[in-house]
Amino acid sequence: MAGRSEVAESAAAGAPAERVLILEREYDAPRSLVFKAWTDPAHLARWWGPKGFDVLSWKADARPGGWFRFGMRSPAGEEHWAHGVYREVVAPERLVFTTAWEHPDGSPKHETLVTITLTERGGKTKLHFHQAIFDSKTARDLHRGGWNSTFDNLADYLAAL
Repeated sequence: MAGRSEVAESAAAGAPAERVLILEREYDAPRSLVFKAWTDPAHLARWWGPKGFDVLSWKADARPGGWFRFGMRSPAGEEHWAHGVYREVVAPERLVFTTAWEHPDGSPKHETLVTITLTERGGKTKLHFHQAIFDSKTARDLHRGGWNSTFDNLADYLAAL
């Protein structure tokens, strides 16, 4: 299919388990709100990133073929920038997007494909998160820690709304 990245094709064909990250969370918030928190830059800028990181910028056009770019600063003062393209945006249940960290010159590093599925049950939302294919098991494990901390921030943000 024209326009599909190598990552998307590999992910569709099946990835080695040691380079795939799967996480699940439940949020005490309606699915429509959780979806909006994932797609509206004004929301994203308030909760994105691991604990202790500051968001420098969050820009997004959450539609199929749309893009996003964000920057954050670590507690040690290091800046981290990433960008991606939305493949699927099905409100309020599914997001699929590519993502790649950037080199200092803005060129992309290794690209992965993220799929987020939201299911509502009794006013709560279950998030199923899938990211693949990492270039190494170590990269996957580092992202596991970052995402878990980021998901904690999202829970705190949703509770405060």
